[in-house]
Order: sequence, then C-alpha cells, then structure tokens
Amino acid sequence: MPAAALLAGLLTLLPPAWGDKADRNQPLSFAADTARVDELKQLNILSGNVEITKGSIVIRADRVEVRQSPEGYQHAVATGWPTKRAYFRQKRDGSDEYLEGEAEKLEYDGRSDTVRLLNQAVMRRFRGNTLADEVSGSTISYDNTTEVFQVVGGPASAAAPGRVRGVLTPREAPASAPATRP
Repeated sequence: MPAAALLAGLLTLLPPAWGDKADRNQPLSFAADTARVDELKQLNILSGNVEITKGSIVIRADRVEVRQSPEGYQHAVATGWPTKRAYFRQKRDGSDEYLEGEAEKLEYDGRSDTVRLLNQAVMRRFRGNTLADEVSGSTISYDNTTEVFQVVGGPASAAAPGRVRGVLTPREAPASAPATRP
C-alpha cells in the first residue's frame, strides 16, 4: 500500500494544462536512490537522482516531496542538486512545442493549478528542436488555468544583475484562405 500512496501522490505533481492531454492517461514511472512514505502526514519523499516520467513529461531533481491535503489536492516541491538545478520538460497539447524549465526549486500546487520556478529560474519553449522563446529571472510563475507567465527579478535571478531577461520569437501567422469576392 505505501507504494500505491506514493504513486497516487506523484500523479498530480505534473502540470496538466501545459502538456499533451494523453499524458494524463499514461503510467507514471520513477527512479530514485530512496523513497519514503509517511501515510499519517500524507507525505511522500523521493531523494537522490530522482527521475519521473509520465507520457511526454520528464522531471529530474535531487529530491521531490509530495504532500496531499485532506481534500485530495497535492503540492509538490522538487529541489535541485548543490551544483545543478531541478529540471522539467513537457510536450504542449496539439503542437510540436515543448516547454522546459530549470530552477533551484520547482513547486506545483494542484489546488491553484500553478507552477513556480524559484531561484535561478529559466523557462524555454521549443518548436520542434528549435529554441523559440526563453525567459529567465529569480522566480517564474505559470498559471495553467489562464496560461499566464510572470517573471520576477531579484538577487537569485538567472539573469544578471538581478533583472529579468527574455527572447520571444514571433509566431508565423496561419495561412489564410483566399479572399472571395461577392
């Protein structure tokens, strides 16, 4: 039963609105050096070279903690290594786009459906294998419901000196139908 509780807690770690809807129906796989399940506190801890995959989603971190509220909402925190940031990647639904991010700490809140990248935060959007957009700062927040990003600078910013930076590539306009005359 503890393994089932651990898997149930980890299932909501992954942000649904970013990714391919097919990810929701995929099995979750993980590997780590150790796993600890505290059913009384509703706390699951994976540590040591953690890798989580679920469909197109990949998360890598040194440690991942998943807590579950009495209402069933999960809050997950993934922390990086002393010299390497935590990482995620997920395919966007209906396109050949991928989002990936890195930060010292990643937080996912199932109740508010938000993801935060904290300290040395970088987020990238790839179109196929081509880097299209990149933003960096101290904190990057993404609201899955509204699809709104917020980037904040500060002393822990990935952009020097404590500012936010970004490169946004224009999207190609879809081909329009030929105009018809009355």
